Amino acid sequence: MVEYELGSCSLGCILVAISEKGVCAISLGDDPEQLVEGLKEIYPHARKGSDNAHLLSRLQRVLNFAEWPDSDLNLELDVHGTDFQKRVWQALQTVPTGQTCSYTELAEKIGSPKSVRAVAGACAANSLALAIPCHRVIRRDGSLSGYRWGVERKRILLQKEAQR
Repeated sequence: MVEYELGSCSLGCILVAISEKGVCAISLGDDPEQLVEGLKEIYPHARKGSDNAHLLSRLQRVLNFAEWPDSDLNLELDVHGTDFQKRVWQALQTVPTGQTCSYTELAEKIGSPKSVRAVAGACAANSLALAIPCHRVIRRDGSLSGYRWGVERKRILLQKEAQR
């Protein structure tokens, strides 16, 4: 069973969903209904948490991280993806708060230097915003590129992390 809860912060609306194994989705957006619809595309039977203390504590952790990023969000995650995506996401979790890497560097880090486009695709497929920090991936020239939850959110996150 998947349960979700919504909160808000300076990044907009945040949806956090948990399964029996851990946090399975963290989504950012402006419209809570769209976030719920997106979750239900993946988990059709997801339901709003009803006073689930475990879920509420995970939501609070994510909200705190969004406002005051520290070095480790420290959540148990229920990650779903291909083996390649999981390698990319695992490598992303080693990029320290306040630092960035390029798609090329990330492809090299996972031992697939010619897979830059596939790395970008894995970042776009990430359903665990903040916990798997795709916002820390930039273009080789240092400019910002796409972000599943909006380039402006990416810019804000990187600015907040740089200030820590």
